[in-house]
Amino acid sequence: MATDNQRRGVRADHPTARSAVLARRLQERLQQLAAPQSIQHAVISVEKGDDTFRWSGAIGDAHPDGTPMHADTPIWIASVTKLYIASSILKLYERGLIHLDAPMSTYLPQSLIGGLHRLGGVDYTEQITVHHLLGHLTGLPDYLDSRPKGEKTLIEQLIERDFGFTIVDMLDTVRHKLTPHFPPQPLDARRPKVRYSDTNYQLLIAIIETVTSQPIHAVFANLLFEPLGLGHTWHPAAQPESVKPATIWIDKQPLHIPLAMRSFGDLSSTVADLLKFMRALIRGKVFDDPATVNLMTQHWHTFGFSLNPVRTSPGWPIQYGLGMMRFHIPRFFSPLRPTPPVIGHSGATGSWLFYCPDLDVYFAGTVNQIAAAAAPFRFVPKLLHILATEKDERS
Repeated sequence: MATDNQRRGVRADHPTARSAVLARRLQERLQQLAAPQSIQHAVISVEKGDDTFRWSGAIGDAHPDGTPMHADTPIWIASVTKLYIASSILKLYERGLIHLDAPMSTYLPQSLIGGLHRLGGVDYTEQITVHHLLGHLTGLPDYLDSRPKGEKTLIEQLIERDFGFTIVDMLDTVRHKLTPHFPPQPLDARRPKVRYSDTNYQLLIAIIETVTSQPIHAVFANLLFEPLGLGHTWHPAAQPESVKPATIWIDKQPLHIPLAMRSFGDLSSTVADLLKFMRALIRGKVFDDPATVNLMTQHWHTFGFSLNPVRTSPGWPIQYGLGMMRFHIPRFFSPLRPTPPVIGHSGATGSWLFYCPDLDVYFAGTVNQIAAAAAPFRFVPKLLHILATEKDERS
């Protein structure tokens, strides 16, 4: 007879008896993560860098029809895809096809980007470099979350009906309906302004496709998926029909927008493939020169604080490098036991892929709920506390 956990789709794998306590604690946290009524399912996976511990758990229903969520159920990773975009840019940089300090106009035609960044009567478009795009230092508004005057945001429109769009459509919205937040920042500034914008990474995708003369899904396959053995990671343009990622939710409403998903270009994967990619990235195996990964973490800039933050975009105290986030809770928020920093990325659906250098632990997961985009940043400190406690107990 199935247990309650099996009926809810919980899956756990703890390889040794010594790890049983840690596995139980992680499962308890998984159940707490999925406790809010808005969360229909959740999946997490945790691995120690020395391979002494691996655990995965899933809970809830993957789809409204009651299909159980499993640890190997494909998930839409949302903006965690930016790690893959940035990695592709840096691999092309290694090969001399892209220069980080080059203006984006070196690679993209004026017909696409002309007049894209106008602020205070000044056109700053030519000042935007690949580096600016990677670090969210452009000041360009987000085509997805920014609200044109008198109109709905794109995500609000998509909730009402599904439709596809192109990068030309995205940039026309930015150019004609939205206002940049600030000029492109000096790259040598000690504290430059940094504001998260999906527009930046759509431009990076366009650069990748231009310099390779290939669609982004083919570039991902050639540069990342095939070399790293990521057999369960797919771009929507190349995703088999048999692959059914877990349903995304926005509040209490399932979000079925296949046309928009293809336009976003974000990947679907499994937590196992996510961790495989992150291990390769942190260990420098993604690149020809292992030191190239250091470019992603060389300089951290903190997102500004807002009293009215966009619920799908990261803000203070999250920091950004080049295609990579750093999350570190300020000491005054946890004075008794500091929370170690993690690096990686999160996504608008409450997805995450992180590595904790202090604990040498990788972890990935999602709640697939746009209304809970900040869930990773509430969950991560609790997860780190469990792992740090376990480490102390073994010392």
